[in-house]
Amino acid sequence: MTPAPQPGMSWRRRAHLIIDHGAGDDLSARLVHGGLVALIVVNITALVLESVPRFATAHGGLFHAIELASTVLFTLEYAVRLWVAPEHARYRGLSDWTARRTYALSPPALLDFLATVPLYAALLGYGDLKILLLFRLVRFFKLGRYSPGMASLSAALYAERKALAACVVILIGVMLLSATAMHFVEHDVQPDKFGTIPDAMWWAIVTLTTVGYGDAFPVSPLGKVVASLTAVMGLVMLALPVGIIATAFSQEIHRREFVVTWSMLARVPLFSGLDAAEIAEIMNALRAQTVRGGGVVLHPHEPAHSLYFVASGEVELVEPDGSRRLDEGCYFGELCLTEIAAAESGIAARATVATKLLVLDPADFRLLMLRHPELAAHLHRLATA
Repeated sequence: MTPAPQPGMSWRRRAHLIIDHGAGDDLSARLVHGGLVALIVVNITALVLESVPRFATAHGGLFHAIELASTVLFTLEYAVRLWVAPEHARYRGLSDWTARRTYALSPPALLDFLATVPLYAALLGYGDLKILLLFRLVRFFKLGRYSPGMASLSAALYAERKALAACVVILIGVMLLSATAMHFVEHDVQPDKFGTIPDAMWWAIVTLTTVGYGDAFPVSPLGKVVASLTAVMGLVMLALPVGIIATAFSQEIHRREFVVTWSMLARVPLFSGLDAAEIAEIMNALRAQTVRGGGVVLHPHEPAHSLYFVASGEVELVEPDGSRRLDEGCYFGELCLTEIAAAESGIAARATVATKLLVLDPADFRLLMLRHPELAAHLHRLATA
């Protein structure tokens, strides 16, 4: 079990690291996140089964208990997230209440709030409103918080919204064209199915989407030609958005990794004068390191000749003049541009929670300089400026 907060770490900071990170081998964070995911799954399963009359009659009390427990726990989660909001890196510099107000208006917080609505609406006498089923179903989308892949997919869809909207416009145009052609070809043969363009539009949309219910189909030779072309266009219409989304999803994942790592490297004074392409070269030399909560990253009086970047988690840095805590985006250590070994640093570093580091070792850095002499010359100029 994860120990109590270390000296210097507030309960609010500890709660933030558990509920908003939960990575690595932090047992308490894994239990909290796993419990919330299980609660959401149980809640959605109960919602689905409750719609079956025989289950609702036989297990009505169980469903009510699940709803009551879920709302209480979701309310507690929402309250804790509001409480720890000032600990978020994006809200630093804001007062506690300003940070909480800003967080409360963010989409994830609004989703958390909507998840607590159904029971309280029932307590106020509005339990029979069918729209409350939608609020209960909203809880399913809370799973997106625990899946980085879903967050990346949402970002990819938003980034390509204009291209996807263009696909919808093209689909509507092809549907109208196919429906109009089929109407003129088949309206005399099958007036009940293709007598009007709106009637033919139903056939066109189910054919373009490759569903093909079979309730309407052409019987004339020319109608079959139109149907064949429409079916082929349907395959194209399905492939187009799938290709856009797949490409955008891949780019979003790489973009997110690049932006996070680039922002950390750009904070290092030695690298602050480099452009994006040069920093990208340095990024390729980084290696990942995972440290358990309480694990030692750097022993006292051990030469800190590598650069350590905190990708997630928190590191306590003990220096001769005191200690300080570094979280996401911070770095520590030193990097020599020559073969001369670094002197003893006199600092120690320890992970207070499960932490992921990106490490730039001097050997890898020197190899990079040999491969890219123009980058080495640029860094030497920056270092001696």
